[in-house]
Amino acid sequence: MVRTPLTPQERERGERLGALLRQARGDRSMVEIAALAGLSVETLRKIETGRVPTPAFFTVAALAGALGLSMDELVVLAGAVPQDGGRAAVA
Repeated sequence: MVRTPLTPQERERGERLGALLRQARGDRSMVEIAALAGLSVETLRKIETGRVPTPAFFTVAALAGALGLSMDELVVLAGAVPQDGGRAAVA
């Protein structure tokens, strides 16, 4: 399966998502949050650094739960909702 290249906007959204997750993690370790979310530390690291700009929905949901964030917050804060008020796909 060939994957279409990401747009600059998708990459920027992934970077914003990663920054938001890092900020929400605060002083807690990557090991702690990754374990709570059922992910590997390397997966969390890649998401936080933007190297995985479009993580799977259930991965984002698991991280949101582990960090005490709502998915609605993440969508708005990561800028996934277009300025025209339409719905965009969650990263």
